[in-house]
Amino acid sequence: MRDRHHDLDDRIARFATIWGRAIFPVTATSLTRPEFEQHLVPLARTLTEALHARPFDASAAQGVGAELVAVHCTDPEALAGTLGVVESYLVLYCGPDGIASADGNESTEEYRSRCARLQHGIAAGFARALRERTLREQEAIARSALTARIDAQQALHASEERFRAVFEGAAVGIGIADLDGNILEVNDTLLKMFGGLEGHVRSRNVSEWGHPDDTPHVWKMYGELVRGEREHYRVEKPYYRHDGTVLWTNLTVSLLRDADGRPQYQLALMEDTTERRLLNLRLRYEATHDALTGLPNRTLFFERLEKALNAASGSRFGLCYLDLDGFKTVNDSLGHSAGDRLLVEVADRLQSCATGPGEVVARLGGDEFVALTTGPGAQTEEKVTDLAVRILTALSTPIRLEGRELSVRGSIGIVEGAAGERTPAEVLRSADITMYRAKAAGGNRFEFADAEADARAITRHGLTNALPAALERGEFFIEYQPLVHLHDGSVHGAEALVRWSHPQYGVLGPDRFIPLAERTGLIVPLGRWVLEESVRQARTWQREHGGAPLRVNVNLSPTQLTHPGLVADTLRVLESSGLAPGALCLEVTESALIGADDELLEPLRRLAALGVDIALDDFGTGYSNLANLRRLPVSVLKLDRSFTQGMQQEPADPVDVKIVEGIVALAHSLELAVTVEGVETGAQAAQLRALGCDTAQGWYYARPGAPDRIHTLSLCDAVPTP
Repeated sequence: MRDRHHDLDDRIARFATIWGRAIFPVTATSLTRPEFEQHLVPLARTLTEALHARPFDASAAQGVGAELVAVHCTDPEALAGTLGVVESYLVLYCGPDGIASADGNESTEEYRSRCARLQHGIAAGFARALRERTLREQEAIARSALTARIDAQQALHASEERFRAVFEGAAVGIGIADLDGNILEVNDTLLKMFGGLEGHVRSRNVSEWGHPDDTPHVWKMYGELVRGEREHYRVEKPYYRHDGTVLWTNLTVSLLRDADGRPQYQLALMEDTTERRLLNLRLRYEATHDALTGLPNRTLFFERLEKALNAASGSRFGLCYLDLDGFKTVNDSLGHSAGDRLLVEVADRLQSCATGPGEVVARLGGDEFVALTTGPGAQTEEKVTDLAVRILTALSTPIRLEGRELSVRGSIGIVEGAAGERTPAEVLRSADITMYRAKAAGGNRFEFADAEADARAITRHGLTNALPAALERGEFFIEYQPLVHLHDGSVHGAEALVRWSHPQYGVLGPDRFIPLAERTGLIVPLGRWVLEESVRQARTWQREHGGAPLRVNVNLSPTQLTHPGLVADTLRVLESSGLAPGALCLEVTESALIGADDELLEPLRRLAALGVDIALDDFGTGYSNLANLRRLPVSVLKLDRSFTQGMQQEPADPVDVKIVEGIVALAHSLELAVTVEGVETGAQAAQLRALGCDTAQGWYYARPGAPDRIHTLSLCDAVPTP
């Protein structure tokens, strides 16, 4: 930790050195350059802390800008140099590679966005401090000049020339008006600010200079000042020039009183802030818009969404969350430059779809876009559906790129609801989940959010994240379901079925977590653990009860089949436990072996050659070619329960009987044993025994349970003698 802080200090110092070299030549200071660079170190640290702050707040950067003015960095080139250094080097030296961020998932794009807002803050703080310094100097000069003029009139001997020199030479616009608002005097600076037409200014009354963007309290404070109820006020105020353009100013108005204290004149100081305002607007635009497509970015969209969700009662919103199908293929095959051009074209089409009132489109990042529509009552559901249809229709026309036409498809998740019920983060999460549901359904479609589907997806996500730690904490356990000989009812063995004792959701069956383990790759260590525990338990049964060893059946997933360590792991487990290979049966689903080539079958063939039984699980559900059975290294067919459901009642379904009879005959002709799953009634058991099935399992015999129940069941007849 100490080394990391030391490394951060070095990075901040190097950033301060670069900063100092950029602006020292235009700084009026008595400090040496090394001393000046040391003065910049705490300012660089302030920017670094603001860059990584959670929540992010750019206001600290305003203090940095003000501090530059305080050390006499008042030349415009000093501000330009500072903004250039911050833009080019702040993230590079002090960004996520230089210090652990508050959120490890923060992207470089997010830090660039923060950096732009910090530049905005520096410029604002610099301008404010420079303005206040200038206004203090100029207001003092103006007051002195006006006082000198009044004294000169009263004494019949004035210093008119001295006053006029100050009045006309001031860097800010100065105007004097009477208490009725009639303009008496203005200097040349103010005339130039208004376009240089003297008649447009001197002949006017202050009351004529209203502007639609005036804040409500501007004219309230003006009335208080001319009535003598306040001494001054300061506001940001726009004016129309004679050509219709807008002049933005920082306006300070002060009340001047006569010798007896009665209000006499009003003195206005105006600083032209139009260019600075345009700079601020540009920085704001860059911070809130996507650089590639020009669409609003995540930051601005969250602001719009939050505003829509906080709207008045009765307002509703509709949100479309779009992800392009197969966009990665475009990047991989044509390159990222082509992918960027594709995104620009998609953005233009989306922009053309969102032209109605209350509709906005934004890019969240990558190939993810969002569209928002708002409105009253039940109309929103119709509007958002129409918007989704327009988007998919707009994308349906192929995009021509690098001499070829690319078909663009998208999956859309729609969330529609009333304002005030959810936060922006909750709405985006629901839309994201729904979008993936549309993608899983084939893509090029939209789906509406469903609370129950969201809850299931959130639960799956939580289970996926908890899987690795669950294995380390020993939260998994194994239950065993007996495999019974149909001809005499004796226990032949047991199938190992893994369970998860989840601290929140209780005991979970394999259908809840095995697919998640498959997707995350955790199925390999989990499957290895199940194999080790099951083999160890089979060896324990053999030692404790003697006789012929009970065979244990262990399921193999498709991922385990392709794992290079399958054979070695299995042999190691058997050798360390002392269990004979013939007491182990590995179950592989039929669907995993459909179309399997020799390379995939080779590990199973090696295990079969060593004496390990291989069972083809869920037989009959994979539409495999029965002729392929002879090339598979299997010794057992496990018939899926769907074929025997018609045998639960008497008389049995004749079609099911014929199918099972044919499968049993085929299996026996290939010297394969037949195991039937899902036996639930005595009628089923009797019929299957009559058809020649070898073994069975199901609730009729026993439900999966603790390993000690296997021996108890083996001491009694599971099936009465008919």
